[in-house]
Amino acid sequence: MTIPRRSLRAAGTLAAATVVGLTGVVLTAGPAAAHTPTWAVTCSEVSLDLTAYNSNVTNQVTVTVDGKDLLPTETFGKEFHKKLELPKHDKELTVHLVVKAGDGDNFSRDETKTAPVCEDAGTPSPAPSQGTPSAAPSTEAPTASATPSEAPSTSAPAAASPSPSSPDLAETGSSSATPVIAGAAVAVLLAGGGIMWSVRKRRTAQH
Repeated sequence: MTIPRRSLRAAGTLAAATVVGLTGVVLTAGPAAAHTPTWAVTCSEVSLDLTAYNSNVTNQVTVTVDGKDLLPTETFGKEFHKKLELPKHDKELTVHLVVKAGDGDNFSRDETKTAPVCEDAGTPSPAPSQGTPSAAPSTEAPTASATPSEAPSTSAPAAASPSPSSPDLAETGSSSATPVIAGAAVAVLLAGGGIMWSVRKRRTAQH
């Protein structure tokens, strides 16, 4: 059986087209499967690991928390890695991730996760005890360490009065011995006068 050349050419062209088509599908599916937007949320931070993106286009990533920007829109190429610290909170937070791939919306991501409350943030630290402290500062005025034996007198010292046993004041011209001296002098004069009178009397008798 002889197959016409035209049929062989047509079959070859169809096979080539099929191979090219399959190759294109494989090449197209490769980047799609390669986009890996991995991210995790804890009570304190958000971790972003966006890998295997098309570096020939501009990709964008945005993170918001309860409608407020935690990561304003940033552009990246083949990959993006970052850790974002969450604000302190006492209730759950809603974390929203938006990734826009530059090579097609089918590679973009729009996801939401919840950040739980950290255990240490949810439970307030115990307040200081309201009881009486063991060593409360004293409100009284401090006491002097050494009390003086005698408090200084506030009254003026009394004038010293002369003691009866104290020595007599200095003599000022008179003394208790003056009459004795005067008497002795009179006695001497009288004795002298008497002697002179006796002498005169004897002389008169002799003449």
